[in-house]
Amino acid sequence: MSNEAWGDGDDGPNWKDDAIENGWWDPDDVSQAFKDIFLERDRQVAEEGFTAEQDDLNTRGEMALAAACYAVHGCNGHPVYSDGKGSLIRSVWPWGAMWWKPKDRRRDLVRAAALIVAEIERLDRAAVPEGRVDG
Repeated sequence: MSNEAWGDGDDGPNWKDDAIENGWWDPDDVSQAFKDIFLERDRQVAEEGFTAEQDDLNTRGEMALAAACYAVHGCNGHPVYSDGKGSLIRSVWPWGAMWWKPKDRRRDLVRAAALIVAEIERLDRAAVPEGRVDG
């Protein structure tokens, strides 16, 4: 998750410390759920290689659709998923089967939220004309 929402778009190694130091983010005022979403997004970038550049290639809503799949999987017994085979998810999952990695209910919902954040960030980047400098 980047600090683009704070305006400078610098994702350097100290951006989290900078955000705290500048009063943009107080970790003590953030729920564990939010922290887990934040950490999951960082994991997606660091471990899976889903950088902003990689995310920007998904222009047809793939990340939102993947988020929906994880959210549905996290419904645990909802009729849309009650066949236990995940047929709905298999029919709409936007990427290859190797990328479908469900865990437990909470973890799947955290993944869903992190993917939504990634999609929103992608939309925000796409909305900024190239060469535009804010400030």
